Amino acid sequence: MRIGDLAAAAGVTVKAVRYYESQGLLKPRRESNGYRAYEAEDVVIVREVKALLSLGLTAEQTYPFIECLRAGNDRADVCPASLTAYRIRIAEVDQRIAELTALRGRLTGLLTDAESWRTNQR
Repeated sequence: MRIGDLAAAAGVTVKAVRYYESQGLLKPRRESNGYRAYEAEDVVIVREVKALLSLGLTAEQTYPFIECLRAGNDRADVCPASLTAYRIRIAEVDQRIAELTALRGRLTGLLTDAESWRTNQR
């Protein structure tokens, strides 16, 4: 199938497919006319990449999942490297939650201080 067909089947743009290819996530064969030719498994890979990117994983972090699919697994997240990638992303999310919680605490303190000061100025 051609790039536009792949993009439509996977629910992404042609630009996204080209990006995934530039990141080494897709390896289309070239036809004699130079056009990229994709296989049905590429639709599954593009959908998986799209889903993983929506979870905040980077293109590089999706490699273990893609390799898991290419190894013949029905799911991209059943291989040890995929599970490790999930754990890393969860740790990143936990770190961000901690940072946001600390920021919220600082802002709440500033708000409380400002409200108290304002009340005492009346």
